[in-house]
Amino acid sequence: MRAWAEMFSRFLSARGVLEPYTDADYFAHVDGRPRYDGVRDFLSSRGIALAEGEDHDPGDQAPGAETVRGLGNRKNDLVLSLLRREGVAPYPGTVAYLDSLPGDARLAIVSSSRNAEEVLRAAGLFDRFEHIVDGNLASHEGLPGKPAPDTYLHGARLLGVDPAATVVYEDAVSGVQSGAAGNFGAVIGVDRGVGAAQLAAAGATHVVADLEEIA
Repeated sequence: MRAWAEMFSRFLSARGVLEPYTDADYFAHVDGRPRYDGVRDFLSSRGIALAEGEDHDPGDQAPGAETVRGLGNRKNDLVLSLLRREGVAPYPGTVAYLDSLPGDARLAIVSSSRNAEEVLRAAGLFDRFEHIVDGNLASHEGLPGKPAPDTYLHGARLLGVDPAATVVYEDAVSGVQSGAAGNFGAVIGVDRGVGAAQLAAAGATHVVADLEEIA
């Protein structure tokens, strides 16, 4: 959230846009979506059209010469800088929930981020999961990102489990929509700020403030 806010705030300021970027914009347009989809959706909300650009567009593009993908890469540069400078700590309730699961539980991570592996390693959680379906894999396999169900369904296939007997845990509206569209057995919405009502409306079968509630 900090990286998105810094990137978009700098971009809007340079263009003289008075309406600021807020946390509400993050939850409405960015949260859980693939990087470039988030950029595109937010810009559309402000009536701003940019060229799509290329995946390798630099993040330090000059003002007025930005592309959708260049802005996404600028955000990614900020994320990596924050991650490597400050590290990342997992939510204690999430760790407690993982610890409470039976030893034969099958676990996969499904993330739109292309940095999922690095984040998991920094948080000390990498070894908890059999498979990682991240933005890199989705791009390689041609899987549409959340709110489409494809990445979650791919994770279930990798685990060799029936989606109807599988639980999705999500804190983003787009991710809850993805789990609901995939007809998973349950979709647990975790309210990290987007709002319990919004997660329920998106298709969550149960909403908690923290996974410690069901640990």
